[in-house]
Amino acid sequence: MSIQAYLYVAGLIFFLMCYVFFLAQIFKNNSIVDIFWGLGFICIVIYFAATSNDFIENKNIVFTKHIINSCIVIWGIRLSLHIFVKNWKQPEDWRYVNFRKLWASKNIPQWLGAFLQVFMLQGLIMFIIALPIIHANKYFMPVSKLTYFGLFIWLIGFYFEAVGDYQKSQFKKNPENKGKILTTGLWKYTRHPNYFGETLMWWAIFIMAIDIFQPLISIINIISPIVLTWLLTKVSGVPMLESKYKGNESYQQYINNTPSFFPKFW
Repeated sequence: MSIQAYLYVAGLIFFLMCYVFFLAQIFKNNSIVDIFWGLGFICIVIYFAATSNDFIENKNIVFTKHIINSCIVIWGIRLSLHIFVKNWKQPEDWRYVNFRKLWASKNIPQWLGAFLQVFMLQGLIMFIIALPIIHANKYFMPVSKLTYFGLFIWLIGFYFEAVGDYQKSQFKKNPENKGKILTTGLWKYTRHPNYFGETLMWWAIFIMAIDIFQPLISIINIISPIVLTWLLTKVSGVPMLESKYKGNESYQQYINNTPSFFPKFW
């Protein structure tokens, strides 16, 4: 296990988050960190591409890492562009506004609360979720049946996230839908198709990065999709978003008819 590669990636993430932190202080908007979530993983891929000296790559041999890295770049660009367009000229996201209120109530300086709870915490989570990417880029892993299976799962996840986000953005653009709940399209089958898709994609990345010659590292790598699943279903994803709709009768009816995460097609 190459500890050096993990340390380099940790350092890269730290400096990236420090840079985004300073940007957030300039614009007085901590929610810009969301734009850099996908871009952060792209930076990791770029780092490995720039530092790779594998002699065998000159023979145009495709490895699992090339497929994983391509998936990360496609996912990261789409997600970052989506969040950028959604947040353009918008005030700071309500979640980060609530963080500011929490820090103020505990007499914590705003900059310190943001640095630790927003940027460093997200950096730590980014590092944990990136574990399969690091492994795939440091070991020769030929394309296998697991690679194809993982890619198939990833495509399903990408469809749910990308289409779910698109349907939600189109729904919000219509002024007639103000105050209404989206219950059509993919949102008919799950209340959070984008979160489901995100989770599915990272389980797919883990599957593609499974290395039968490095079973211990593969066991460690499973922490990545587990942490992401836990965050989206129990912490910052579904629970935090749905807390906005407490007391909303339409949403309560939606909850009764539609699963929160795993789609139900019957």
